[in-house]
Amino acid sequence: MPAAKLSPAERARALCAALAKVYPDAHCELNFTSPLELLIATILSAQCTDVQVNKVTPAVFAKYKTARDYADAAPAALEHDLRAIGLYRAKAKNIRACCKILAEKHGGNVPETMDELVALPGVGRKTANVVLGNAFGKNVGVVVDTHVARLSQRLGLTRQTDPKKIEPALMKLVPQDDWTLFSHWLIFHGRRICKALRPACPDCGIKHLCPSYPKFMKLYAKKKS
Repeated sequence: MPAAKLSPAERARALCAALAKVYPDAHCELNFTSPLELLIATILSAQCTDVQVNKVTPAVFAKYKTARDYADAAPAALEHDLRAIGLYRAKAKNIRACCKILAEKHGGNVPETMDELVALPGVGRKTANVVLGNAFGKNVGVVVDTHVARLSQRLGLTRQTDPKKIEPALMKLVPQDDWTLFSHWLIFHGRRICKALRPACPDCGIKHLCPSYPKFMKLYAKKKS
């Protein structure tokens, strides 16, 4: 069936099957070995690339092993360790406050529920979804970053532009077992093929499911003519 004739729910299910084949190794591209490391890395990733975060975290994770280590860190010292990250002063403050609560109320462990996570300083629903899905294997929601937001519209899954509205729209369409992977699939696709300004439509492995494909191909044809 042509992509334009598929309902959003039908397209979402077909996309899950297709993307799983195109990106079988899709995963969280933040490097971590524990829930605490993922929590810290995700806080640092706000308005910063995963590549840059991964350059900074090896030294940080080697120095700060526990939530108590972050909580007891001198503000200036932690800021210095995070200086290569955007908004590092605010993030250092949030990390210290967050880890103080982890140490005092959660036994130094990262909680495994949405309500407990979003109650932590510097942790919103997006960060909580990343931690729950990737550290604990819990599909509680869908991570909506810039790639997921852009591709959700291009693929005809939603017309919403606000991440807070895109997430529930996707949760209604995508099977819950695929919520975490769906974000990874779209992020992989957005970084490699479906870029904001110059999507590589001819090389796209899911173009048969994309209602935007004909429009973009017309633009390619005009540029070549």
